[in-house]
Amino acid sequence: MTILIVVGIIVLLGIIFASMYNSLVRLRNNRENAFADIDVQLKQRHDLIPQLVDTVKGYAAHEKETLDRVIQARNGAVNAKTIDDKIAAENQLSSALAGLKITLEAYPDLKANQNFLQLQEEISDVENKLAAVRRYFNSATKEYNNAVQTFPSNIIAGMTGFQREIMFDLGKNERANLEQAPKINF
Repeated sequence: MTILIVVGIIVLLGIIFASMYNSLVRLRNNRENAFADIDVQLKQRHDLIPQLVDTVKGYAAHEKETLDRVIQARNGAVNAKTIDDKIAAENQLSSALAGLKITLEAYPDLKANQNFLQLQEEISDVENKLAAVRRYFNSATKEYNNAVQTFPSNIIAGMTGFQREIMFDLGKNERANLEQAPKINF
């Protein structure tokens, strides 16, 4: 009878272990799938940036430094391999694009150009979609991190190599921009 109880407890613990491990795997895969959605939007963003820069070059030839910074940040983002590297590179690209937006304010003719307006609309659409998939990614990351850090799944996570993962945040520059009121000109 004692052997049967011990075997039953071992089987029950094995089932609990397998269940928690499988849950952690599902959450990690959900996070990676969420980042794949971000990757799709980032690819689209990266494809639009050279078109935007080429359009702006015709009007803002002397703003070469800003345009070079955008292209360099875009190339860094395209070449990033890991999720963490991509997050850091995208924060740099967002900062460079913010600098480009400030530069564009000096060119009223450019803001009326049809090609520029269409590109601006497409980029805005991509940025909105990107914001939505980032929110989903951060939600999936939060669920995963909660499972990795809460008891008793944190024991299983520690034994099997699951670690806390980083969120896809706005970065320091974007956060600072959000704290400022937008400028409205008529």
